[in-house]
Amino acid sequence: PPPDHTTWRTPDAVPAKAATAIQATTTTYVRQKPVTVVNLAQLPGRAATPAPPGLSGFPKQGEVSVSPALAELLHELPDGQLADRFPKTKSYGTIGAAALASPDELVAVVGRAPGDAAVSPAAGHQNYYDDGLTKRSPVSGFAGTKASLFTGMDQGTVLLGVVLLVMPVVVLSSAAGRLGAARREQRLAALRLAGATPRQILAMTAVEAAGVGAAGALAGALAYAALLPALAELPYGVGSWYAGQLWVGLPWLAAVVSAVTALITVSSVTMLRQVATSPLGVAQQANPRRTRAIRLVLFVAVLLYIWATTGDSGQLKPRQLIALLALFYGAFWLFGPWAVDRLGRIVARRAKRPATLLAARRLSDDPRAVWRTVSGLVLAGFVAGFFCVSTLGSDGPSHQGQVAVITANAADARHTATEARTALHRAGITADVTVTSEDDYDSLLAGLDGVIAKVPGGRKDIDSALTALTPLGSGRYPLTQEYVSAADDTVTARITAVSTATLVLSFLVAAASAGLTAAANVLDRRRVYGLLRLSGTPLKVLDRARVRETVIPLAVLAGGTTAMGVFGAVQLNKAAGTTMNASGAVQLVMCVVVGALAMFAAIAGSRPLLRKVTAGPAQTAD
Repeated sequence: PPPDHTTWRTPDAVPAKAATAIQATTTTYVRQKPVTVVNLAQLPGRAATPAPPGLSGFPKQGEVSVSPALAELLHELPDGQLADRFPKTKSYGTIGAAALASPDELVAVVGRAPGDAAVSPAAGHQNYYDDGLTKRSPVSGFAGTKASLFTGMDQGTVLLGVVLLVMPVVVLSSAAGRLGAARREQRLAALRLAGATPRQILAMTAVEAAGVGAAGALAGALAYAALLPALAELPYGVGSWYAGQLWVGLPWLAAVVSAVTALITVSSVTMLRQVATSPLGVAQQANPRRTRAIRLVLFVAVLLYIWATTGDSGQLKPRQLIALLALFYGAFWLFGPWAVDRLGRIVARRAKRPATLLAARRLSDDPRAVWRTVSGLVLAGFVAGFFCVSTLGSDGPSHQGQVAVITANAADARHTATEARTALHRAGITADVTVTSEDDYDSLLAGLDGVIAKVPGGRKDIDSALTALTPLGSGRYPLTQEYVSAADDTVTARITAVSTATLVLSFLVAAASAGLTAAANVLDRRRVYGLLRLSGTPLKVLDRARVRETVIPLAVLAGGTTAMGVFGAVQLNKAAGTTMNASGAVQLVMCVVVGALAMFAAIAGSRPLLRKVTAGPAQTAD
């Protein structure tokens, strides 16, 4: 969700003489969900304050406006669990979409008197728990720059997921652009030998690829537009989306369609270099596609640069880290064919079975084609290794079931404890009420003066206790464990959501590109398969060779990238002071197993095609 829909809640403070209103924004929790409460009070004798976003006018004293999702919750829950935290009113106003990051966001705007405790300096008292949750400011408008704690990092984490998905999507697009590449090369080489010029060959291929690519890209764009309502229902962060938030606009949509078309066209045209310069060699298939060691040199150079740059990772901005991640992907894409080529030569020297020898020769004869088959899952292995092992979050003590009220000093705390027992008894809540002091660092208040009520019941009792103790907080809502750990929990939740979605989509796209490439390779090599069948090679051997030419580089390269991802996650865990948990290791093993099964399923999908193209080899091979 766009952060500018939440910045109005924490506008920049203005000098007291220029202020026209007081704004105190705070957060309370119900059913473990955050409710942002914006208290506004018009200062007497000052100019009228503009209406906040989503409202038709500045709220008068006693007026309460709520978001649609909060209105439903107020209607659903008993007053003692939520509604009694707000001033009594006959009807609630409605906050418009311009003030909300999501249709599911819980927000309330309350009109207060200038002397109300909710907008007093005590209500905006800051402590280390209040980062982004509580703030009091004199204001003259609502032009803020700081997004809500609950939405501020949404765009950054989504951008990270997009960067991680770019390479698998590029692999899929490249595979689509090279469908039938070998057979096309043969036909174009024949035209070249018959007198066609290189320019004519390039033009024919470019027009054909651009037409097919544009048709596919437009179909995807139309599907995206049609699926917007369904996509908007996907939960992320504080809830689902407004459909308009997911619409990129016609300029960006046209740019993406053009980029996909260009990518497929370039992928198709780049294969024609040999056709233009040596059509006879292409026709005779006499020139193996070797790779050069410069790829290894560049890959090592990029790794050393990333290592040196991330040595002081605490000083890097998120966009710089994302750029380094994209650089790593690009370097590995360059290095992959060289690694496949050398791996094929090593396996060929040690092969003891016909299927292994055929697979090794294929690896070294056309390493780029083999790399396109496995690259998606190889790079997905890095994502799996990193996200499954990284454990960002707080390992501090948990104080679930506690509700705390901050007081000005120890004397006020003792008086508030008596009032708290009375309020809880009146609400029918059984709780153990204690007074904290500066020495109680292990309590929910961590050394602050106040009162803590330990509620043995479930969420309903905790919400009722929080509501009952609200009048005792001098304008501040009571604290719960969710408030205390909000910053850490928000980071962990966003990264978990993005990593899970990225893993699933990466494996789906990688498996699709692998299946597409495997089928295309069968069609491209139908003549070779036919000749091998004529020479007496069993169909089972050909199929085993196909599997091994995928499994061998996948085991080596995907294992390497997964290890890199694990190493990066371990380093991040060390910096955050956390350690890998057992669930992360189990999740990594599951990802590896699922990835392997997806790859085998993709290869098996083209087995009937292999059987068909090798049927009757005496008639089909030439």
